[in-house]
Amino acid sequence: MAEDHSDKAWDEYDWERFLQEQERRTEKYMGLLEKYMDHPQRDEIVAREMGWTHLLGGETRDWEEEVEAGFEGEEGSGEDEESIIGPSLFAFEKHPLYRKTIAFNAELDEIFANVDEKLREHPATTALHSQTTLAAAKLAAALNDKDIDELGMSIAYLKRALRALTGALDAAVQLEEGALIDAGRCELLRSRIFSIRDGIVSAMGDYRAEFRRRNGRR
Repeated sequence: MAEDHSDKAWDEYDWERFLQEQERRTEKYMGLLEKYMDHPQRDEIVAREMGWTHLLGGETRDWEEEVEAGFEGEEGSGEDEESIIGPSLFAFEKHPLYRKTIAFNAELDEIFANVDEKLREHPATTALHSQTTLAAAKLAAALNDKDIDELGMSIAYLKRALRALTGALDAAVQLEEGALIDAGRCELLRSRIFSIRDGIVSAMGDYRAEFRRRNGRR
């Protein structure tokens, strides 16, 4: 959590810097894994490059568990996965914004279910699906605490959801400009994306106002 790093509550910009650093480290880790995938000393090389010196000792450890724990510790999420609403739903699963995004994802599956394979596998179609899925994932991270203790972190994740939706919109426009979908279908996609986008922008405004109220900032 933010208070582990500083006495003051982290705002969205503190969290943005922190998350960007974690994303860079994740990209570095994945790149190293790919580069040394077949090397007999892969784990030792990756650990050394990542600065995980505790993995270089003589003890035999489960590599995957150590790496996962390392990233969880760095992210400082502090999320309690047992904190759920109702018998099975996490907080984000009941949020209307998340549900709208998941519904749009399902609608995309229906829209492209019966098109020809060339359109279904087109890079813009793939991007539309992947960016919408990414937006849902970022919304889950932003909305996973029903009390929203870390408002700055939630806003930072909402920004990432917004960027993903922009990518989805760009993909829809590419499909229209390439005459791969008609104007009516593109307008439907735009309408869905803008509706989710407006909800995110509204949530960001509410969270910013609440952050200022809690922390006496203007």
